[in-house]
Amino acid sequence: MAYVITQNCCKDASCVPVCPVDCIRPVHGGAADMLYIDPQSCIDCGACFDECPVGAIHYEEDLPAGQERFKDINAAYFTRHPLEADTTAAPPSRPGVAPGELRVAVVGAGPAACYAAAELIDIDGVEVNLFERLPTPFGLIRAGVAPDHQHTKALVGIFERIFANPRLGCHLGVEIGRDLSHDDLLAHHHAVIYAVGAGTSRQLGIPGEHLPGSHPAADFVGWYNGHPDHAGRTFDLGTERAVIVGNGNVALDVARILLTDQPRLSATDIAEHALESLRDSLIREVVILGRRGVADAAFSVGEFLALGHLDGVDVIIDGPLEDPAEGTDLWATLKLDIAREYAERPVTPGNKRIVFRFMTSPVEIVGQDAVQALRTTGGDLDTGLVLRSIGYRGSAIDGLPFDEAAGLVPNVAGRVDGVPATFVTGWIKRGPRGVIGTNRTCAEETVSQLWRDHLEGTLDRHVRGPDALRKLLQDRGVQAIDWQGWRAIDTAERERGAAASRPRVKFIGIPEMRTAALRST
Repeated sequence: MAYVITQNCCKDASCVPVCPVDCIRPVHGGAADMLYIDPQSCIDCGACFDECPVGAIHYEEDLPAGQERFKDINAAYFTRHPLEADTTAAPPSRPGVAPGELRVAVVGAGPAACYAAAELIDIDGVEVNLFERLPTPFGLIRAGVAPDHQHTKALVGIFERIFANPRLGCHLGVEIGRDLSHDDLLAHHHAVIYAVGAGTSRQLGIPGEHLPGSHPAADFVGWYNGHPDHAGRTFDLGTERAVIVGNGNVALDVARILLTDQPRLSATDIAEHALESLRDSLIREVVILGRRGVADAAFSVGEFLALGHLDGVDVIIDGPLEDPAEGTDLWATLKLDIAREYAERPVTPGNKRIVFRFMTSPVEIVGQDAVQALRTTGGDLDTGLVLRSIGYRGSAIDGLPFDEAAGLVPNVAGRVDGVPATFVTGWIKRGPRGVIGTNRTCAEETVSQLWRDHLEGTLDRHVRGPDALRKLLQDRGVQAIDWQGWRAIDTAERERGAAASRPRVKFIGIPEMRTAALRST
């Protein structure tokens, strides 16, 4: 018997080092969007099950409904990639530092920032100050992960230990570039790590793109997740068909939320305003457009497979499917297999529909005062709502170089080109690639560069102490929210949720978040 990794895998790899027989792969990066357990080598010890931060690992005889296929998927991985011993050398141990010898600012509080902070805090004596412009931590785990993926949101639990560490200062509600500058950070820290993500959406570059009814899918995600920047937006849900351009996991999340029945949505932490709007939605069909074939689709196998288990929703493959090319990898083969199964399923009268159109590109968004149709290489689609989900790009940071074409800060393994004592991690470093857990190895690489610079003495200089930083913030009238303030927000949201039989009911406005945070003082 063996344990099986399923759809919820975050690729954090917390399970890898606890496996006593080294049977979880791939250990380092690779094209896979999840990890796998070799069924022939697993000794059924349960160490990985206990360690998994998102509940993605199950005993093969206890696989949840809809996840049974992952038993075969785990086995198929090792058929293609026979298990070999991991010969990667363990990273060298890092001796502790004296108090005040190495103080690092981390800008951002999403997964990339939290992984970087965790890597630094594990070095005895290192001090970290984390700065986030919102009063809430965890970035896209809170505001990007779909509300019906509560297991994935549980990943925040692994970060709580670092926020409780007395060597980590938590400064929520402090915006770098407004409340503090890059020079301010360098005056009080030996190094700065920017982990600010990629917050803007790429453009389609077609006529009509800016008509009302055409939006970035990321704005819709922020809206239904209650992000303060997007809570006031409106979306036309009075159309029977919505069209999503792009076919990554975000596109699948959006399609699922648009078509999920109200009882299921009501049991999640979706924002209350979104829940009310979706209750009156007329959308019955979501068309997902992909410029290339299914084998090249950006969505993960797990998310594609999960669509087939949505109650009252048919998954339609509109158009022919390509034959697998010679040497097609496992993930592309699985996507083709699943697509063929969807294509062979009978359609249920009265069901809602998710329609995939591959090898189809948008040409023009048509309408006078608002979106009326999307013209594509495969014909016109009548719709009042077009959402583009073709990728994210970072924004320039004051004082740092910026690659406009790539949408990231130029760097070498995390060290920013030409800017002393400054580093990046996450999407602003590598571009919008990978899943949440990918940020762990990314942060490890960046911190390794920072640590190397520390050992070589390039970060050795006088910086002002914690008291000076507190005074600077006070003099500028900046009231930072600390970890206890966030815990007060978190408690209040959970209490509101319990009253409505939901995981939480989020605060949407920043003033109400700050009011809730004051309960900790």
